[in-house]
Amino acid sequence: MSTRKALQRFEESVSRYREELNEFSLEQLTRQPSPDDWSIGQMYMHLILATQYMHLANVEKCRLGKEVTAGEKTDAGREVIARGGFPPIRIKVPASPQYTPPQPVSKEQIEEGLNNVVTRMREVESTLEEISPVHKVEHPRFGALNASEWFLLIEMHFRHHFLQLDRLKNELGYIEQSQ
Repeated sequence: MSTRKALQRFEESVSRYREELNEFSLEQLTRQPSPDDWSIGQMYMHLILATQYMHLANVEKCRLGKEVTAGEKTDAGREVIARGGFPPIRIKVPASPQYTPPQPVSKEQIEEGLNNVVTRMREVESTLEEISPVHKVEHPRFGALNASEWFLLIEMHFRHHFLQLDRLKNELGYIEQSQ
């Protein structure tokens, strides 16, 4: 997929996340189905923070040629890039201070985060062709990705978390059960 198309699909995903956000109170956003599960608000914070501080930060490293590697993608990385999305499975990472996202303090915090991410995505997309594809940064599971691949990963990541959003809405009773 082209980065232009990925940006368009990303913006469509963000539109859905915004619509969904309007349906929840802050109390609903911060409610966890269990102590081991994230709240919907934490999921939003994860998307925003991972995009800002991992994905886009690694695009910038590729642009600057900092912390780049000559490595290659792993089999999982090749598969994800080739298929244009993550497999529809639940990925569970043990809770930790560096990975578990904070609860949002307000709906406005989430809205502002989404706005900032969209703005940055638009800015970055227009510069991707200028970044050398040989500048790659390691992803913990997917191996060495170049700037365009990191960018594509953002759209895939947002789309993948719709599965979690739907699961959480169901577990928390925010979706009426069909009979």
